[in-house]
Amino acid sequence: MINEQIQKVTDTLIERSRKTRSDYLARIAAASEVGPHRSRLSCGNLAHGFAACGAQEKSDLTGVAKSNIGIVSAYNDMLSAHQPYENTPRQIKQAIRAAGGIAQFAGGVPAMCDGVTQGQTGMELSLFSRDVIAMATAVSLSHNMFDGALCLGICDKIVPGLLIGALTFGHLPTIFVPAGPMPSGLPNDEKAQIRQLYAEGKVGREELLAAESASYHSAGTCTFYGTANTNQMLMEIMGLQLPGSSFVNPNTGLRDELTKAAAEQVLKLTAQGEDYRPLGRAVDEKAIVNGVVGLLATGGSTNHTIHIVAIAKAAGIALNWDDFSELSVVVPLLARIYPNGEADINHFHAAGGMTFLMRTLLDEGLLHQDILTVAVEPGLDAYRQEPVLQGGELIWRKGADKSLDTDVLRPAADPFSADGGLKIMTGNLGRAVLKSSAVKPEHYIVEAPAVIFDDQNDLHAAFSAGQLNKDFIAVIRYQGPKANGMPELHKLTPALSSLQSKGYKVALVTDGRMSGASGKVPAAIHLTPECLDGGLLAKVRAGDIIRLDAAAGTLNVLVDDAELSQRIVTAPDLSGNQFGMGRELFSVFRANVESAERGASNFPGLS
Repeated sequence: MINEQIQKVTDTLIERSRKTRSDYLARIAAASEVGPHRSRLSCGNLAHGFAACGAQEKSDLTGVAKSNIGIVSAYNDMLSAHQPYENTPRQIKQAIRAAGGIAQFAGGVPAMCDGVTQGQTGMELSLFSRDVIAMATAVSLSHNMFDGALCLGICDKIVPGLLIGALTFGHLPTIFVPAGPMPSGLPNDEKAQIRQLYAEGKVGREELLAAESASYHSAGTCTFYGTANTNQMLMEIMGLQLPGSSFVNPNTGLRDELTKAAAEQVLKLTAQGEDYRPLGRAVDEKAIVNGVVGLLATGGSTNHTIHIVAIAKAAGIALNWDDFSELSVVVPLLARIYPNGEADINHFHAAGGMTFLMRTLLDEGLLHQDILTVAVEPGLDAYRQEPVLQGGELIWRKGADKSLDTDVLRPAADPFSADGGLKIMTGNLGRAVLKSSAVKPEHYIVEAPAVIFDDQNDLHAAFSAGQLNKDFIAVIRYQGPKANGMPELHKLTPALSSLQSKGYKVALVTDGRMSGASGKVPAAIHLTPECLDGGLLAKVRAGDIIRLDAAAGTLNVLVDDAELSQRIVTAPDLSGNQFGMGRELFSVFRANVESAERGASNFPGLS
């Protein structure tokens, strides 16, 4: 039986979304009736659509008996997570042809790496790349040639962008095809120690680069539990990937067979088959709630307090941060994966991984079982099974019924914490998000004077000059989506962590982002409204006392309201954010973006 609070939040979400969800379902039903049937294309249209195909494929595409699957890929060979996709379209085409269908590479979408752009100007394009990817996905599927889709993507903005784009073609069944994490390298806690020593000037760049290279060392997703691996958890717990497929390493026999299985399965879900499962019906209110539960239970990336809202909106569902907060009360923290612990994602997978996580959440009534998944049998019970190779053949067997390492993964009846890994912070400064799972309880409350910065590099300069050896709350302003695209700020983590390790009480408050890599220092991020949009943070002055209480979920500047109302805001010169590294092309995004709490979306028409 489903938990009472989970059901209450779901019912509230259904009621709040009644109009927008109904409109969305009506649109995809109309699209389904019109159909992507190639017979509706003119001869000239169709000839262009299969001009490069072989004779047999042209013959097959002329009719409508065989399903044609569009492949949308984020492949590039600079990103370690996406390099394994190089040969995936060929594997998919072969598997679908053998299963009696057709597949075409519909289009590629951009894929940038936050790890490469961290602390660099290019990071100011990162958040907006999600919406570019959504639009590129829509362009890829716009030819009315396809009966289903396979989306190939892993990392931060890429999976949300693919899903938002695919939901505008919600009449098509869609399966996400992961590529898997790289094998474990230098332990993440050792890498963090080297970063902190480098920030303190105790080791040089050569030592730092050696540590980074030993950690990020091969093809596959980075092994810490940031946004990329949270994406994979999210797609599986929402039923959009095959059971147990998220964290199988690339370039292995099992990974290859799972890719083939996804290709074969999507054929069975098209309108030409007997088990039509359109994406837009699969991503319903229950699936969205399951996604939030998974995020909370694993202490996943704070970026998803933005992305899941935007994904839900694309399906006509009005999710908000209050839903996260109300779910967090009853969803326990079950995983300790770096930066919330010492283990990496491979250790999580070996301890029982997604199979055990979903089993224990289902057993405790914390997930909706009755959702429309892409597994052979619809519903989340299929996700209690794990894939293995038996005599070279892919089969699913009963998954782990207990954790093999309770330091990494625990049952819902014996959690690391009774509530989830994220906190929604409220107070006179606005609303923000804090990743409580990464912070030790003794650091939950910080009340200290504000030190004001309008650029993260200024904090580093102050740290290097020895000006921050004291208790303080760092205020990093004008980092929201309207101001500069909301770049990641977790470059700040080593300096702040160093100060905390010396015994100072430190915290961070910002209208910017720090993502799933945010560390052990309490950080109230995504503060909304942002400074450039009238946020009170713009009125905070150096020396003002700020109280951050992660236990109570409150965030306040302890200054009289009357005084705050009299203060005049003088915004810094932001003209430097407008040009260079392609930022000129994104001015329309900065001008029209919605708040972080509304998904930082540039698609108000989806509201």
